[in-house]
Amino acid sequence: MRMALLMALATCCLLGLLPTGSAFAASAAADGAYHFGFKRSVNGQLPSIDEEGFKPIVDKHGAIFLGDTSRKELFLTFDNGYENGYTSPILDTLKAKKVPAAFFVTGHFVKDQPALVKRMVSEGHIVGNHSWSHPDMTTISDGQIKEELERVNKEIVSLTGQSDMGYLRPPRGIFNDRTLRVTKELGYTNVFWSAAYKDWDTKDQKGSDYALKKVVAQLHPGAVILLHSVSKDNMEALGAIIDEARRQGYEFRAIPEIGGMKLPF
Repeated sequence: MRMALLMALATCCLLGLLPTGSAFAASAAADGAYHFGFKRSVNGQLPSIDEEGFKPIVDKHGAIFLGDTSRKELFLTFDNGYENGYTSPILDTLKAKKVPAAFFVTGHFVKDQPALVKRMVSEGHIVGNHSWSHPDMTTISDGQIKEELERVNKEIVSLTGQSDMGYLRPPRGIFNDRTLRVTKELGYTNVFWSAAYKDWDTKDQKGSDYALKKVVAQLHPGAVILLHSVSKDNMEALGAIIDEARRQGYEFRAIPEIGGMKLPF
């Protein structure tokens, strides 16, 4: 099942295809779609989304891209579409280093790895919504978006006893004004990122040193770091990434602190 999901996600990513009615597809096309992207940080300088054309939409709906850029703080996030054997050691490292993180989970991950989800919550991490089936939400209706998110939320609440989920990472980073509006109305803060690299391809892992260099090269004040938990490189490099960031004077914070709410860890 894991492989089937991976193939489905890869196909959608490559082709941008999802089943939709022709009338809705025409409407969705009219709305337009953005793939989240940014001018990368270099030598500690701040990244920028000013040139991508979607900054007004992101700002309008209160989506997160950066933390406080006047402070040397980092926000660590992981996307968990399926389990590849690395989430547990990632959690081990976070616990040993006393670092909070946010894990954005799909329906498949929740159903397949309930023990890991419980562990995330019990160890003080944020479990965010990454949708049930990882669709391009710009191609589905408002009602379908609601269903995708409510299915994950229902499972998480039932599994962990926590209150409703408050953070969402749009699948594949694809969004438009409508999807940000609808998800905000459902109570979600969309969380994008300001540091990332090509880490999701499990057949193209280049070693922990490569992962360390790619992440550290993009560190900047207020960075929201996106990593994929399926990456062996990330798992092996995580401790060194944390140590090097701290050596440079950075502190790791929890995503809710971006909005001013402090969480103990």
